[in-house]
Amino acid sequence: MATSINPELKSISRYLKLDKNKYFVIPEYQRGYSWTISQCEKLWNDIESFVESDGDDNYFFGTVIIDCSHSNQLSLIDGQQRTTTFLLLLKALLLHINKIIPKIVDDEVLRGLKSGLEDRQKVIMSILYRAKPIDVVDMLENTEKIKNILILQNNSINELHHDELNKIIEAENFDIAQKNAFKIPRKQKDNQYTNHFRNFKFFYEQLADKSESQIYKFAEIFLDECEVIAIRSEQTEQAITMFNSLNSTGLPLSDSDIISAQLYANAKKDDMHEKFNGNWADLNKLASRLNQSKIVNLDNILQQYMYIHRAIGNEYVKTKDDGGLSIDVTTPGLRRYYTEIKKDDLLTNPLELCQKLTDIANKWEKVQEYPIVKLMLKNNENIKLFLAGYLYRFDVDDISQENISTVCESLLRLFTLLEVGHLGYSSSKFKTFLFGEIVKLIDKNISIDEIKQNFDKHISQWQPEDVKILISDYDKNILVFLNEYLFAKQKDLPFDFVESVNIEHIMPASGRNIDTIRQDANIADIDEFKSLVNKIGNKILLEGDVNKSIGKDWFKTKKQNTIGDRKGYKDSKYAIAKSLVDYSKDQWEKDDILTATDEAVARISDFIFAKNK
Repeated sequence: MATSINPELKSISRYLKLDKNKYFVIPEYQRGYSWTISQCEKLWNDIESFVESDGDDNYFFGTVIIDCSHSNQLSLIDGQQRTTTFLLLLKALLLHINKIIPKIVDDEVLRGLKSGLEDRQKVIMSILYRAKPIDVVDMLENTEKIKNILILQNNSINELHHDELNKIIEAENFDIAQKNAFKIPRKQKDNQYTNHFRNFKFFYEQLADKSESQIYKFAEIFLDECEVIAIRSEQTEQAITMFNSLNSTGLPLSDSDIISAQLYANAKKDDMHEKFNGNWADLNKLASRLNQSKIVNLDNILQQYMYIHRAIGNEYVKTKDDGGLSIDVTTPGLRRYYTEIKKDDLLTNPLELCQKLTDIANKWEKVQEYPIVKLMLKNNENIKLFLAGYLYRFDVDDISQENISTVCESLLRLFTLLEVGHLGYSSSKFKTFLFGEIVKLIDKNISIDEIKQNFDKHISQWQPEDVKILISDYDKNILVFLNEYLFAKQKDLPFDFVESVNIEHIMPASGRNIDTIRQDANIADIDEFKSLVNKIGNKILLEGDVNKSIGKDWFKTKKQNTIGDRKGYKDSKYAIAKSLVDYSKDQWEKDDILTATDEAVARISDFIFAKNK
């Protein structure tokens, strides 16, 4: 191995400037571009500190490992995050240099600075566009000539935006780069952009604060005095081993990064890598959309399939020495389960596993807008594991709100006890029962009625009066959603909510009229007031933009005005808010809060103990 690895200390300019026809490649098994502003800010601060130090030694940016076994391709085994970021920084730097040079007056004082900036311009353009010194002026005047020049080809099956770097590098100026950048649906401001563009914008804005001479000094030091050790390997088979063991960026590899790398390696052995790459890319895009909606990400899907796979193999049920059965609640790490414990079962057929993971993702996409599922997802994250287990028994086309609602409500009842109680998820009352139950959830031969009866029996261990006290004292927000759902169901009204929904305090918790409102409500004690306003009877769901407008107003004002005017409860889509329009009083006082709380407590308690079934 030693003879096939060649380390060399290189400046950033020497590392990034490639020989004719050579280009960087991000291999299929690599992660997508994951650096955020946080990592870029650290990189920037490191460079700035080095520039200001005027030290004699060069600055070291770590090691990059390159597979050189393919002609003209420099495959980045370790260092693709930094390499991509260096290129984004250089593009931002070039745009500023391009703006500065024409503005510098050609006199004796500034001639040296202008010449130095022109030299830096040539170096950067030789990196980004393979420009020879004689080509620079022509490229600056005819920007079509800086397009379609391949410097880095992103083949990662985990990358959602393969062309984003090239679009930025090809842009004539910042505005065009911003216009051409991919826009993530339903995101606002900088959140709508990819990591590539956000990081490029960060560098561009940081450089905007620098003077002409500071830009020159920064460019000179970054290109010539910042270094990496480039280790070139001539053996492709070393790639996966190095990828799994080296991660110089300090950005931890996710479980899905590691697992997808090993799946890719196995697919390549069987000459199935092209089909696998396409399937995995589709899965990754679907998982990304679900993650944007805060449903699941790829690691979640892998975890859910681990639970399903363990349930299929009956790994949760152990035989005791006396012949009896017990539930094993120990859970292996996700990475270890896939790559060590069940490696032969799970990784030997990459296409099959990819399909199973895609099946889970497709089911989440199907159910994500079901109101009962949206309500469940407000609860403890672990509830998803068991819903995914239940969905496993269905084909996607067979799933409907009707055939999953009973089990959804059963899970919701138990997780509501977890929400209001003092026991954690790891308690035997939750984890042990659920681990035993997932074996039945995945089995289509076990009826829904039997599953519900199991939950009924288990929940009966709690004392209703104790639970009512817990609900009455509850001052968080998750049960506000449940109370709305149960109220609507009780009145045979539709229930749904959107992400922009707000929690409305009927009696305001703060604001301009708060002292008068508190006195009118006959609440003298400040501590009592703070307790009352956060009780479940004083909280409802309300359209977000309306809540921000009226949250501190009088109850009478809220009753009399409409949602359309952003001043009241009239015409709200939320059942409790709508019902308050016809409330018998114009003041909302202490007794009203207590009465509404008692009603909510009874409603939720009856739901938990299935008294309304």
